[in-house]
Amino acid sequence: MKKLILLLSIGLVTPALAQTQKSTYDSTLAKKLRADDYGMKTYVFVLLKTGSNTSTDKAAKDKAFEGHMKNIQWMADNGKLAVAGPFEKGGNNRGIFILNVTSFDEAKKLLEGDAAIKEKYLEPEMTMWYGSAALMETPEIHKKLQKKDF
Repeated sequence: MKKLILLLSIGLVTPALAQTQKSTYDSTLAKKLRADDYGMKTYVFVLLKTGSNTSTDKAAKDKAFEGHMKNIQWMADNGKLAVAGPFEKGGNNRGIFILNVTSFDEAKKLLEGDAAIKEKYLEPEMTMWYGSAALMETPEIHKKLQKKDF
């Protein structure tokens, strides 16, 4: 009898949960984020690799990476950057960008403003990537978590 009650309870609760999940769809947010029917969209994924510039001029390198950080901030402020971040030091892969653009041409234009790329301290490797449109909410959430500027 207990098993029957448990099975009936599961049978009644499962459809209710499924209906609850479907009712959370927000068409306004989906449109704002340009989500498809799966809540996904296309981005350009950029793998930043160590570039060919091996200069030991600390002032020049610091200036280039200051420009790199300014470009990251500009892209985030203008809705073009979903996610960015460095990898641990020591390898050829230095970091990533997930750019809110749909073509390599758009991505190249954004990267032209990056001094570390322009000065060849970093080299971008790009590929198209299909991921959650919700990533575009990350920059706004990050502002609420960040105490210090880079």
